[in-house]
Amino acid sequence: MTRIELARQGTITDDMHVVAASENVPAEQIRHLVAQGKLVIPKNNNRDFPARGIGKGLKTKVNANIGTSMSDCSTEGEIKKLDAAIRAGADAVMDLSTGPGREDVLAAILARSSVMVGTVPLYNAVSRRMEAGQDHAALSAEDIFGEIEAQGKAGVDFITVHCGITKHSLAVLTDCGRLMGIVSRGGSLLAEWIAKNQAENPLYEDFDRLLEIARTYDMTLSLGDGLRPGTIFDAEDRAQVSELILLGDLTRRAVKAGVQVMVEGPGHVPLSMIANDIKQQKRICNEAPYYVLGPLPTDAAAGNDHIAGAIGGAIAAANGADFLCYVTPAEHLALPGIEDVREGVIASKIAAHIGDLEKNIPSAWNRDRKMSEARNRFDWETMLDQALDPEKARGIRSRSKDKNRDVCSMCGDLCALKTYARAVAEHKTE
Repeated sequence: MTRIELARQGTITDDMHVVAASENVPAEQIRHLVAQGKLVIPKNNNRDFPARGIGKGLKTKVNANIGTSMSDCSTEGEIKKLDAAIRAGADAVMDLSTGPGREDVLAAILARSSVMVGTVPLYNAVSRRMEAGQDHAALSAEDIFGEIEAQGKAGVDFITVHCGITKHSLAVLTDCGRLMGIVSRGGSLLAEWIAKNQAENPLYEDFDRLLEIARTYDMTLSLGDGLRPGTIFDAEDRAQVSELILLGDLTRRAVKAGVQVMVEGPGHVPLSMIANDIKQQKRICNEAPYYVLGPLPTDAAAGNDHIAGAIGGAIAAANGADFLCYVTPAEHLALPGIEDVREGVIASKIAAHIGDLEKNIPSAWNRDRKMSEARNRFDWETMLDQALDPEKARGIRSRSKDKNRDVCSMCGDLCALKTYARAVAEHKTE
């Protein structure tokens, strides 16, 4: 039985207890929300690691995308990225490998990762065809579902499936005057497959088969936003909304079938539209967990897209987004390196934490209070421990000329806190 099915029977599983303890909420609350499909615990039956929850009432989680490309395919390099992501605080990683040796990379990541692992099975199926010198349009439904089955058996915890790319949604797309068409890799591959084969998307047409595979391994479905906007000028157009409505229907079908499901979101969204995007998804998808990339409120931050993504991510999380996919400085430019991965995770962690403050998550407020109290008493060790990036904070502090004093090198003996303390003491003597 899946977690949803067990939850509906009133069973609180070990994983639910683990999530409840880590979030400091009642286990019964976790069970209730899992049963409703408003919270997921992505953990394949074939893997063993400390479970984490994504969804209503929980801390906002962060995902790091890693994986090879056809021009950069080192398993060792991806393991280093995995380690960097986890060390920086990622709650999940997605292996998006398309280069040679993809199966070895995924196997190594699954064996080593202490956090949730996600994939896009379509990438492997298409890459295998391309390596054989074939057009990916030659893919069959069996190729696609066979790959999903294989990855479920291997232990993948959640998979992105672009079920919302259909003949109908593509017809809407071609008639809505988009600036950038399809920017989702999986979405574009399926769009071309549909066009060349004059057939419906197998992931949509045989959605029940997908549900059955997911049920077998209790693998969480992440319904991909294949028509997400790739520029702020396309945000909330008819193509994006038509796909979201379809994903809402599929979400209800999945939950009814006992399959855990979350919904993916954009992408590039103007700052003023981010809150509405989140609220719209929650209404349409019955409050299913929302997994957003960024979002990016500007298209012009190349080289610093992690900063733009953190700005958008904070607003998204504050308004109810449950899962942030990081954006790295390499976004739109190159495959991210190890330092790009670290910076991307930290930026998204900051965004998630700010969102958690707005969601009134007690642990978020406790962390800020501990930091403020430590600053007030010049407790540097506690300050460094409470930093969202303690590694960087320690490095900066260590190079300060005043590192062994109870001041920072910015103010030194002109420290405002010390000046105020003297003023208070002087006042009391009067």
